[in-house]
Amino acid sequence: MQEPFHYSEAGHLLLTYFKVNDHQYIEVFPSLKDAKEDRLSHISFETTDAEQLRAYLASRGVKVPDKLEPMGDGNRGFDVTDPDGHDVEFVEFRPGSLHSLSFGKALPSSRISQRIIHVGVVVKDREAADRFYKDVLGFREIWHGGMKDNETDWVDMRVPDGTDWLEYMLNVHDPDPKELGVMHHLALGVSSVKAGYETALKRGYTSEEKPQIGRDGKWQFNLYDPNFTRVELMEPKPVQKPCCAPMLK
Repeated sequence: MQEPFHYSEAGHLLLTYFKVNDHQYIEVFPSLKDAKEDRLSHISFETTDAEQLRAYLASRGVKVPDKLEPMGDGNRGFDVTDPDGHDVEFVEFRPGSLHSLSFGKALPSSRISQRIIHVGVVVKDREAADRFYKDVLGFREIWHGGMKDNETDWVDMRVPDGTDWLEYMLNVHDPDPKELGVMHHLALGVSSVKAGYETALKRGYTSEEKPQIGRDGKWQFNLYDPNFTRVELMEPKPVQKPCCAPMLK
């Protein structure tokens, strides 16, 4: 993936953008100060009308800014806090923004993936999370499963107007930074996990893990960055029957 631009203030680098596609980026902040600090800065969803969404969320009792302020990258958007304390950003791409000026650019065929298909966050109270993501934002459950058939450790919640999903990571208690890096993860969709795995190895990545079929019936392979954040290569469709519950299409 290429770094088409970065954002600085007063000569200090604040964040770097790695482009997955015209509408999805991985943002990396050089601000980790404590080895115990959560590596997840925020998760972000695109909206076509940030002001309309801000007003709607306010009407549903969600704490939002009184008004939209210009974003440093030229887009419009705002942040809210979900029931588990995660920073959730909503972004409307605007003409002339750093992102819009990069449309159609920095999209090499060498990218191992062309889409982020889900992100995972730790959820302590599923009912509270559902009130926010399901009842207010309109996400819907498409599958749930666990390490055992009679337990639920993961819940996949699909966005209202798309195919991507947010994964609740349940039953996580006092995780150390490495475990939290496993839980707070992103998944890159690939047509072949085997091919993605082989490409990663050819580019110098080393791992004792191998591609495997997960409990959701999908091929997957886990990579980890130097700060423990997990990046999951995943084929979007199951190749065998998922455990625990039917998977909605």
